[in-house]
Amino acid sequence: MRKYDLIIIGAGRASNLAVTASKKGKKVAIIEKSKFGGTCPNRGCVPSKLLIGYAHVAYAIKESNRHFIDSTINKIDVEKIFEETNKYISKIDPAYKSRFNENVEVIYGTGKFVSNNVINVNNEQLTAPKIVIATGTKPILAPHPKAWTSDDIFPLKGDIPKSITIVGSGFIACELANFFAAVGIETKLLVRSQRILGNEDSDISAIFKKEFAKNVDILFDTIIEEINYKNNQFDLTLINKDNQKTKHNSQALLYATGRESNTDSLDLQNTDIKVNKRGYINRNELFETNAKGVYVVGDASGQHMLQHAAAQEVNYLGKILLEGETKPLKFKYMPHAVFTEPEIASVGISEQKAKEQNIPYVTSITPWLASAKAMSSRLKYPRTKFLVDPNTYEILGCHLIGPESSTMMHQILAVMHLDNDIRHLKEMLYIHPALSEAILPAAVNSVKEIEKYKANL
Repeated sequence: MRKYDLIIIGAGRASNLAVTASKKGKKVAIIEKSKFGGTCPNRGCVPSKLLIGYAHVAYAIKESNRHFIDSTINKIDVEKIFEETNKYISKIDPAYKSRFNENVEVIYGTGKFVSNNVINVNNEQLTAPKIVIATGTKPILAPHPKAWTSDDIFPLKGDIPKSITIVGSGFIACELANFFAAVGIETKLLVRSQRILGNEDSDISAIFKKEFAKNVDILFDTIIEEINYKNNQFDLTLINKDNQKTKHNSQALLYATGRESNTDSLDLQNTDIKVNKRGYINRNELFETNAKGVYVVGDASGQHMLQHAAAQEVNYLGKILLEGETKPLKFKYMPHAVFTEPEIASVGISEQKAKEQNIPYVTSITPWLASAKAMSSRLKYPRTKFLVDPNTYEILGCHLIGPESSTMMHQILAVMHLDNDIRHLKEMLYIHPALSEAILPAAVNSVKEIEKYKANL
């Protein structure tokens, strides 16, 4: 049996831990069944954002008449776009492995537990006092063998379709529909209800729905009843909530209906490790599972499901394992963004969650039109929505929709992390007329709402 100081199963963000541990002289085995780097740079957030860059330019040209500019797109070289994206992806695996020194052993294969501290991979047994599970998640399987999930987009193999049907209403479905529609591929998005981006604040998702539908053909309250595939084409029977059936066809069919636990291949039944009802691994505040010395980080725990959270967890676990840290990691706030046209960024609770949890709050929704930079976009929909505790001025939630929302959100995040009081945003000096200046009237309006609330007590 081969012995190590540390075994890591899954070479996404957890590969950073292998780098750190090996530099401290630890003997590390890192096991990966696919590509080093994991989902984010190979099949997820990074290549999808590369595509969105092309979409952004295409939409800017298509909508240039908003700026009194008459322009047309002569050609979009979609083949070249995917060629460039595939080229980027091909460099990920070797780039990640190039960071390892001689103390790291790279093993391609599927790691399975024989017992709490013994792993079988490629018919060899490995053991270590510390084992880290970082196996991430996988897309929910598509119901037809020829249909795609997001894993099939990056790298895209074969011919690029001239038409695509996408099933889903979350951020992956929206981001991919946003791209395909922008570059001239006939795109239809099927949503089983009237809600799209249903986890976002309802006011923001309503604005998103209206604006997004201007660029993407969406069928709401619609599901696929029957799939037939022949002559390299999907012939679909669609049915809506009124049981009305329609026929639709496209060259590609993509399911983006969520992700699920990736731990079913680990043979956890041979260990003391426990999973929840959804198959995600239980852990304590220090990332340790029910099996002593076995830890889980990232999406495999099912807790945050965001790359920036996984990266933070991996770095902190390094402190626990290598520096003797005993305090748990506490995420004060967990922001996220949706990179589409329009763009969304969000942190904290939505108004519907505040109502469900009976949390006292005041709210305000403010257009960005006080900022000349925002006005220059000639877009009327951008908004900032704040939910604030009327007793403490604490920002409970902030939701942005508009250009560069993910960048603007960091201004709010900085205040929330340092001293969460919306009055700081009201009192600070802004560069005039920067886009971020749109936050100022939003903060002023929130403080006014608190004053009204207190006056009515």
